[in-house]
Formats: sequence, structure tokens, C-alpha cells
Amino acid sequence: MSTGIIVGIVLAIAVIGAVAFGVMVVMPRRRLQQRFGPEYDRLVGERDSKREAEAELARRERRVRDLDIRALTDPARARYAGQWAAIQEQFVDAPADAVSGAQLLVVAVMTERGYPAEHDDQVLADLSVEHSGTLDRYRAAEEISHRAAAGTASTENLRQAMTGYRALFGDLLGEPADTGSGSAAAAAGTREQFTESGPKEMAT
Repeated sequence: MSTGIIVGIVLAIAVIGAVAFGVMVVMPRRRLQQRFGPEYDRLVGERDSKREAEAELARRERRVRDLDIRALTDPARARYAGQWAAIQEQFVDAPADAVSGAQLLVVAVMTERGYPAEHDDQVLADLSVEHSGTLDRYRAAEEISHRAAAGTASTENLRQAMTGYRALFGDLLGEPADTGSGSAAAAAGTREQFTESGPKEMAT
């Protein structure tokens, strides 16, 4: 076999290896970007490298797979939707209390679905696996809640917190299999009453 043929074979093997390595790197990265969305970008910005951030996201996936995460039953969805509607009405006269109630309700839904809720950082990490689309709004709502506890949050801030909690609350509730069920109707009513600008004022 001539030297030229040997060189050609070596180069072909090198090219195939480079392509295979690129696929091995790019495909998992793309999957993580699609799954975690803004959380992927946020974590990459915090870590020293994409590889480190991706390793952390993969660890989160493994942890959540080991948790007993379960969907809510239709009666549970209806119950929580009703509780949210009551908290929303409370916002008109006692916005800070309503925000506190919304925070507790979101935690209750998390717990019933199987998410451990004892440590704030771990809660955010766990939620990022399946609820990354609403995580930034929940994180902002939590920050406002801390300011509210210190008495430094305005009514508009509290309105934004309610919107943030509502985003994750709805995501955690999920959609029932039967969209004509009572829980679906209750959830739809709640969505209509709560808009991006905040809770509509209720007639007294």
C-alpha cells in the first residue's frame, strides 16, 4: 500500500472521528438548550464554561428522575384553582396578604406533585427541569415577596409577584385529560380573571 493511500485513510479516519465527536457534543447541548431554555443561558453565564453548566443541568435531570413527581388529580386541580381564585379576590383589599397566600399555595402544589420544597436553591434547580419556561417569573416573584416582607414592595411590585406566581401555578397544575371537566372550567376561569397586568378588581 502506497504512502499516499495510507495518508488518505488516516485523514478520512480523522475526519470521521471529528464529525462523530461534534455530533456527540452538539446533540446533547441542543437538547439541553431546548429543554431548559432561558435557564440554560443563565447557568452558562454563571459558570466558567458551557461544559460545567451542562454537567449541572444533566445532574438536575438525574435528580428529578429519581423523585416521585406525579400529576395532580382532577379534584386536586379544581381545589387548587378555587383556592387561587379566593386569593386573587383578596388582592384588591390586602395585596401583601394575597401575595403571601399565593406563595404558600404554589408551595402546596409543588409538594403534592412530589417536589421537595425545603431549600430554595434546590427548589429552583428541581423546577428548572420541567418548568423552565416559568421559572424566571417565579424567581422574580420570590424576590418581590422578600421585599414585601421587609415592607419595601409597591402595589405594582405585588401585582407583578402575583403574575409570576400565577405563571408557575398554572404550569404546575397542568391541563386535565378531559378539557370539559370541572377542574378545567375552574382553571380557565382563573386564567381569565388574571391577566398580564395583574388581577382584575372584583366588584364588592
